[in-house]
Amino acid sequence: MFNLDRWIEIFQTIRKNKLRTALSGFTIAFAILLFTLLFGIGNGLKNTFEREFAKDSMLSIYIWTGKTTKPFKGLQSGRRIQFKNDDYKFLVEKYGDKMQTISPRIQRNNVQAIYKGEQNNYTFRAVYPNYLTLESAEIESGRFLNMLDLKKRSKVIAIGRLVEQDLFGQLSALGKEINLGGISYKVIGTFSDPGGDGDERFIYGPFTTVQRLYGNNDELGDFGITYDPKLSVDEAIMFGNQLGKTLKEKHSVDPRDQGAIRVNNYAEGNKQVSMMMMVLNIIILFIGIGTLIAGVIGISNIMVYIVRERTKELGIRKALGATPNSIIGMIMLESIFITTLAGYVGLLIGTTILKFIGDSLEEYFIINPSVETYVVVGATIILVIAGTIAGYIPATKAARIKPIEALNDD
Repeated sequence: MFNLDRWIEIFQTIRKNKLRTALSGFTIAFAILLFTLLFGIGNGLKNTFEREFAKDSMLSIYIWTGKTTKPFKGLQSGRRIQFKNDDYKFLVEKYGDKMQTISPRIQRNNVQAIYKGEQNNYTFRAVYPNYLTLESAEIESGRFLNMLDLKKRSKVIAIGRLVEQDLFGQLSALGKEINLGGISYKVIGTFSDPGGDGDERFIYGPFTTVQRLYGNNDELGDFGITYDPKLSVDEAIMFGNQLGKTLKEKHSVDPRDQGAIRVNNYAEGNKQVSMMMMVLNIIILFIGIGTLIAGVIGISNIMVYIVRERTKELGIRKALGATPNSIIGMIMLESIFITTLAGYVGLLIGTTILKFIGDSLEEYFIINPSVETYVVVGATIILVIAGTIAGYIPATKAARIKPIEALNDD
């Protein structure tokens, strides 16, 4: 394989047959190029789904209330359902074994935040310390809320990265006092969130503090729950349905009433997305396989033609003493070299195109289209093997032909 004379001979053959070599290379390069683009776009669609679900934990269930739309047990429709602290205790006692985390929440929108001369409006959420899991957020500096903050009803807050940037510029917000709706809170931490800019402009405070300061009662807004990851998707969906059913019974709501108590279970979305991604993967796989088969057929036909075209040349080689193995080795080595080089060119062009057009595809819900190197390398190896087989079969036939027959071939 590393015989210098053989490689010189191969390059001489390629130079003498530029068109033939170009056609062979184009067939392979185009197959790998198309394969790369298809898988890249498919991965871009996957990235879109993943980014949408990155806003919250994939295991999330949110429960909130509204007004009843149906009369039930002598109660009129239009009744406002209000969760209270005992609902939290009820859920923990009844379903604690199926929940990973649970946090009640009180949300106040458009709360004015002031720090010295800077001010802006943000969403202020009162939560438990484990709420951070629901948002898939990460602490950038300082810390998040803890149970001691809740117990002492401390006036402390954790702010999003962009809140810190808005109000403090390049300075750290840790330890500073922010005025929220006329009440002063101390910043104990900052966080980032994969959900994007909107989720990084939230402010979180202790649930008990806000409950006392803004109402002095035991009312709460809604619940955020993450279910046990050991639950299957179908079990998680059943669990979410059971939560809604149980709370409706507790608050005397008609089981068919869809407005009074609403449950948003991410497991349902996960199941739908999983099915969509499975279908998408199957479609891409079939198209990719079809592309590779087309490439295999193309290189096979070209190799058969190449060997047929060189029948006289091979006859002369045999007449001059070339062994069948040397003839087969030369043709196969040339086939492998052209296939590998053209495959790499196709991969390079495909990845360059994906990188160049990547940003412009976001408006079509395709984010960061790219393809794993091992996938394309695997496809190239398949074509190399196909090219090897395609070269071996006719090369073997050609190597068995008698010199006099080869020289008389038309």
